[in-house]
Amino acid sequence: MSAPDAFSRPSELIYGLEDRPHFSAALFAALQHVLASFVGIITPTLIVGGALGLQSEVPYLVSMALFVSGLGTFVQARRFGPIGAGLLCLQGTSFAFLSVVLSAGFMVKNRGGGTDEILSTLFGVCFCAAFVEVLFSQCVGKLRKLITPVVTGTIITLMGLSLIKVAVMDMAGGFGAPDLGAPLNLGLAALVLLTIVVLNRFDRPLLRLGAIVIGLGVGFVAAWLLGKVDFAALPQVPAVSLPIPFKYGFSFDWLAFVPIAVIFLVTPLEAAGDLTANSMISRQPVSGPLYVKRIRSGLLADGLNSAMAAMFNSLPMVTFAQNNGVIQLTGVASRYVAYFIAAILVLLGLFPMIGAVLQLMPKPVLGGATLIMFGTVAVAGIKILAEAGLHRRNMLVTAISLGLGLGVAAVPEVLASLPPALHNILESPITVGAFSAILLNIFLPEDPDDGEHPFEPEASILEVLQDPEAHADAVPPARPVGNASH
Repeated sequence: MSAPDAFSRPSELIYGLEDRPHFSAALFAALQHVLASFVGIITPTLIVGGALGLQSEVPYLVSMALFVSGLGTFVQARRFGPIGAGLLCLQGTSFAFLSVVLSAGFMVKNRGGGTDEILSTLFGVCFCAAFVEVLFSQCVGKLRKLITPVVTGTIITLMGLSLIKVAVMDMAGGFGAPDLGAPLNLGLAALVLLTIVVLNRFDRPLLRLGAIVIGLGVGFVAAWLLGKVDFAALPQVPAVSLPIPFKYGFSFDWLAFVPIAVIFLVTPLEAAGDLTANSMISRQPVSGPLYVKRIRSGLLADGLNSAMAAMFNSLPMVTFAQNNGVIQLTGVASRYVAYFIAAILVLLGLFPMIGAVLQLMPKPVLGGATLIMFGTVAVAGIKILAEAGLHRRNMLVTAISLGLGLGVAAVPEVLASLPPALHNILESPITVGAFSAILLNIFLPEDPDDGEHPFEPEASILEVLQDPEAHADAVPPARPVGNASH
């Protein structure tokens, strides 16, 4: 059975890529896409805002995250010249950048920077770094020796593992909470965790797709009944929030730029997997010139959408994978549905009260959900490593890189004697692990005795992009997780 057949059997398409569903069908399908992706879009902003003490700006930042996700989704589906994959693929803020964005934010905060300086630096650096992905999209096939599956898998695993500390801290009550580790906090987190796990075990696709949303809702109601939610603390926000380009200013810092730029080299590989899976489900080619053009256009849109997100005061964006499951569920692959998704997200983004209410969500409730999300990111990296082949050489690359990255995170004092500039760059575990994996992958020779690993794929995404004719039957592995990686 071919790969496309495997995807099409469970759910025959009712509307193909270029079909135009009637209004009610398109709206219903769009609402399911928004439901499946809503938490992934807003959660990174809630985490960054809470961790960096930016509570007064969180409602506006959440609004902008929804707004730019709508614009990015429209760009990907509509296509503007060479920009956009032309698929029903949803754009949203990425979990992959959380660790490096938090490191950059704390760097500015520790030197006395206020809210405006923190945000101007974050968005200024993300704007510039987004063009790393823009350049990557134009030469993606030529970089396969530099960014290989073992490098990608190592970095993604490190992302997930380094973020678990954030989730566990939230489960305990959040950094600086007076009741840190209280049984009530852990109980709320456990309730959310258990709800998500139970719903994921059901056979009904709608319950699985909405598991995180429902879990957060159950936790929020329970916390409210237990007196953990104070609606009197709801901040005063305007009825409508209009996007203001670089509202907090524009600043640039090389020390913050390097780690973020590294992640912009990795996320295109994840996005390529998601776009490939989307093409398969939509019954589009997954080899040949059209496929290669679609991937490059999609990655170019990813990079430009991230630059647009920074301009409109939001975190970098990436192509989500969650909506691939919604396409299978609904049988609707029409890219015109993305116009409805974009309109819904843009409208939601204009009302900051949504962000103000979400800001009241207790940290233990959020932590119960993000523990699963971050753990899933780590498992996605492990899956890529298994597919790459964990023979002796790759095990060395992975073991050393994970050891260095997690070691710096656990014992930051190891960098105490380094010059300040180098210390600030290497204090991010993602940067240390990424540089280690890339350098080892370049200079550590292949061992001919290792042979082919039984789980090694026939061709990586980059190999297919570089020479589509030589790999006409190869299908790149799709990323199993969405943005929870994203």
